[in-house]
Amino acid sequence: MTDSTGTDQQTRDADGTNGPQPPEDAQRLRRINAWRAAERVLIRPPMNLSLGERLAALTAGAGSVTDLDQPADIYGDGVVAELEERIAGLLGMEAAVFFPTGTMAQQVALRCWAGRTGNTTVALHPLAHPEVHERGALGALSGLRTVHPTHGPRLPTAQEVRDFDEPFGTLMLELPLRDAGFVLPTWEELEDVVAAARERDAVVHIDGARLWECAPHFGRELPEIAALADSVYVSFYKTLGGISGAALAGPASLMEEARTWRHRYGGQVFQQFPAALAALIGLDEELPRLPSYVAQARVVARAMTEGFAAAGTGWFRVHPEPPHTHQFQVWLPYGPDELTEAAVRQAEETGVSLFRKWYPAAAGPPGVSLTEVTVGREGLEWTAGDVRDAVREFVARLG
Repeated sequence: MTDSTGTDQQTRDADGTNGPQPPEDAQRLRRINAWRAAERVLIRPPMNLSLGERLAALTAGAGSVTDLDQPADIYGDGVVAELEERIAGLLGMEAAVFFPTGTMAQQVALRCWAGRTGNTTVALHPLAHPEVHERGALGALSGLRTVHPTHGPRLPTAQEVRDFDEPFGTLMLELPLRDAGFVLPTWEELEDVVAAARERDAVVHIDGARLWECAPHFGRELPEIAALADSVYVSFYKTLGGISGAALAGPASLMEEARTWRHRYGGQVFQQFPAALAALIGLDEELPRLPSYVAQARVVARAMTEGFAAAGTGWFRVHPEPPHTHQFQVWLPYGPDELTEAAVRQAEETGVSLFRKWYPAAAGPPGVSLTEVTVGREGLEWTAGDVRDAVREFVARLG
């Protein structure tokens, strides 16, 4: 989900009546200003910082992650190569390749595996990122075909993979499955579904855009998780607070082929040192803190459940509970505009930002909306009582 839908919506005026809506750009600016000015937030995303603030942070941290006297990167050497080596080591893989986007990284990975297996069919969840957020890129650009072993709001089970009624060359597993609520299987379930794919002579690719925060749920280190797969993609901005970019990791021979396809897809960018530096800073500063964020997300989710119950909102859902990572969903039976307006007003009037933008729920009856909650370093300061109080203040601005 993005912060701007680009569509006209109705918002509630300050006097509580529905009226004409200002342009989406003005709405977005108001939201960002409210969130930036709020004194208490669960996370302060780098994307909401000003250009000056982002440049200052990059300058302040760059000297701690690399030698700034070395030449700037050209077509993937220098600091970009340092980042690739770091990722391969973190994931316990033979090699890694930097990509400007995760969409390109996964497109290349799945295309390469199709060539090697001789099967252009990819089994994945219908809520997986390539199916929902990439405009059919796998089929349009790479001639790949997708199939769905399950339609449940979770990753497929081993039995569903075994029983699927047509062959596929690659099984793609998104860890966590974001659009289902950042959900993860148990470690044993993950091992079983990978084994089921192997029984069918399929390779396994992990969409690990948010793999970094999965370790606490599985009780395993990153190399052990990555070792289940033949290739893994990770993102540098979704969790680590980077500027952009992703990496694909796997066997050295596959990574060499991936470099060729990266060039063919237009990803051989002349210089990418800002993105590489930001990623290295995120690995040093954010990655070690993620277990504490995951633990605090469980405190926050439980307190939200208590707060909504006490506020008498009727039906609501905090999903999953407890959260599997430091991110989870909240569902409420109100329109997204009303909920977003309440969230912005709470930030403007109290200096507390509990929720950000709300969206129409893709499932369930009409009139139900959801938002995604992320707990970062700022959220570590919240007590359960703080969360319950903030929920009460939020609900008071509805209806």
